[in-house]
Amino acid sequence: MEGRAEEATVTLRRACADAVAAMLTIRPEVVVVVGAGGPDGVRFGAGDAGSLAGFGVPLEIPFDGRARPGGRRLPEPHTVGAWLLDEARYPGTRVGVGPGDVAGLVAALPGPVGVLAMGDGSARRTVKAPGYLDEAAGPFDAEVADALRSGDAAALAALDPGEGERLLAAGVPTWRAVGAAVRGREITARLHYDDAPFGVGYLAADWVVA
Repeated sequence: MEGRAEEATVTLRRACADAVAAMLTIRPEVVVVVGAGGPDGVRFGAGDAGSLAGFGVPLEIPFDGRARPGGRRLPEPHTVGAWLLDEARYPGTRVGVGPGDVAGLVAALPGPVGVLAMGDGSARRTVKAPGYLDEAAGPFDAEVADALRSGDAAALAALDPGEGERLLAAGVPTWRAVGAAVRGREITARLHYDDAPFGVGYLAADWVVA
């Protein structure tokens, strides 16, 4: 996401919107937005808000409903997740959690539940990437893309967290947690996007878990 309409990011935004729309076809009563960056055990909800200023867009994004004075500040993954749900006009309840809390929360919630897992691939895909080029970055992101494409939850759960950290792949903790939460379940998967604009790997997929 950025201030000018770069062709690459227009395509990425469209893919993200398609993935979110596919998730919402189950009519979830609650959408759990999962992402790293917040304190362990914290749940974000009504009244909390974040900013898209770091992406060059000077917008405040309430997580659910209106922001309130004293509300908690959202990490970037939860802010973008809230923005995607706003764009999709999702009217239901939203809960934001970190990777360590997703499995327990989803298991405890009644009714259809959507999970919006937010996280980037490696930021070391090219020499102009934030972390410069690492030849292992492309294969690492390809491994993630294959798992998302095939619905291989076990492969996501088995991603190497140390290698993810070295390659500046911020999504690894979230992917590992979501993979572990649905491992062994029947999954219908679709990969909408797999590319590296600006040297950062981005992926968009939707899974329907039976």
